[in-house]
Amino acid sequence: MERLRVPVYYDFASVICYVAHRVMERLTPALEELEIDLVWSPLDLAQLAPYRRGGTIPEASRANAARIAHELSVPVRIPSLWLDSRPLNSAAIAADELGRGESWRERVWTALYEEGRPVEDVAALARESQIPIDPDSIAEARGKLESRTHLAGQDMVTGVPTFMLGRWPFGGIQQQDTMRMVLERFASRSREESLS
Repeated sequence: MERLRVPVYYDFASVICYVAHRVMERLTPALEELEIDLVWSPLDLAQLAPYRRGGTIPEASRANAARIAHELSVPVRIPSLWLDSRPLNSAAIAADELGRGESWRERVWTALYEEGRPVEDVAALARESQIPIDPDSIAEARGKLESRTHLAGQDMVTGVPTFMLGRWPFGGIQQQDTMRMVLERFASRSREESLS
């Protein structure tokens, strides 16, 4: 059976993306069973939605993120400011090109939402993580981040995380059973269509 690829748009500035990352991590055995590969793809949400880089996250948004994290049993430290995540997201593209994207995402998520550590020196975090991302590759990836964000907007992505099920965006994160059911249905229909 051919493995299916499901792009997942994310932004390191989003607490909900961190929660989704942890929930989907728990679903790894189900994804293997369904032969689905998640393809994590960073974008700059501030280009698509009314978030101000460095601005205070409204209390209602922080409370909503805390509620979702609690409901999905994901402990999290919620920052008070909306991170300018472009350097981290650009570094993620560079790390993906080195085959180290998963390690980079894990290190950044942990630093931001478990350690509560502001990551201002991306190159230092890369060195600490032993991922060979240099400033030139981060700068080069910045254009790719902008292009990817533009294309995601054309695909009707308006928030993160967004799971692209074929050409249909599925936004947000749900309980593990719900996510498994959605992905099972997607896999079944995708494979039926490829056979017809």
